[in-house]
Amino acid sequence: MANTYTQIHIQSIFTVQNRLSVIRDSWKEELYKYVNGIISNHGHKVLAINGMPDHVHLFFGMRPTQSLSNLMQDIKGDSSTWINKRGFVRGRFSWQEGYGAFSYSKSQVNAVIDYIKNQEKHHRAKTFLEEYRDFLRHFEIDFDERYIFKPIDYDSE
Repeated sequence: MANTYTQIHIQSIFTVQNRLSVIRDSWKEELYKYVNGIISNHGHKVLAINGMPDHVHLFFGMRPTQSLSNLMQDIKGDSSTWINKRGFVRGRFSWQEGYGAFSYSKSQVNAVIDYIKNQEKHHRAKTFLEEYRDFLRHFEIDFDERYIFKPIDYDSE
């Protein structure tokens, strides 16, 4: 689009189905590279990606050529298919329905990148659900507890 200038920075957070801790160190970097490729192929730019065994934080510069919901559908759908074809997990891998997405100004970019790079450190002090609720509260997003990412059900493991 000629004469279209934007600066859109989005952090997206999404979890493994049932918040199972199945993303292993042995293949997570491959996953992150694959997700980076999906985003790049759509004309967006990854600024940071990291996570824990049960969820991913993704920070990217978004071009207004695609809706956020379509991009997230592509990321989650394509990466699930890729994980399953590679046989990284027993059974069928899938991401949990939904995601969080939060926008940031240019002045916040470095702080968000640092936050994402240090996921392991943050989760020593705070659970994923505590972290996620904090994001929703910080960004003043009304939410219903029934529709927050499901907590881990230890009875089913």
